[in-house]
Amino acid sequence: MTQLEIEGKVFNVDGDGFLVNPQLWNEEIAALFAKHDGTGQLNEKHWAIINFIRNHWLENDMAPMVRKICQNTGLRLKEIYTLFPMGPAKGACKIAGLPKPDGCV
Repeated sequence: MTQLEIEGKVFNVDGDGFLVNPQLWNEEIAALFAKHDGTGQLNEKHWAIINFIRNHWLENDMAPMVRKICQNTGLRLKEIYTLFPMGPAKGACKIAGLPKPDGCV
């Protein structure tokens, strides 16, 4: 386990920077992680993706497939990569406080 410090707050994360305890996640943590990884200020489109990913994970204990994110948010894949330069798994899922998704390298 690694510790990540952002603006004086310390978070326990795995080796890839995903929260060790996803239950500790909140919107403030999302904003801090977004600022830290270069995503920047979160807007309405970011939150639509983050909230969909988070709710899907809470209901299914797994991150949604990218296709589902596009269908449920009305955003194209290219737009998601523009919003989350690190991608939907490494970027959006990390900001949404999920554990590292399966298949995410």
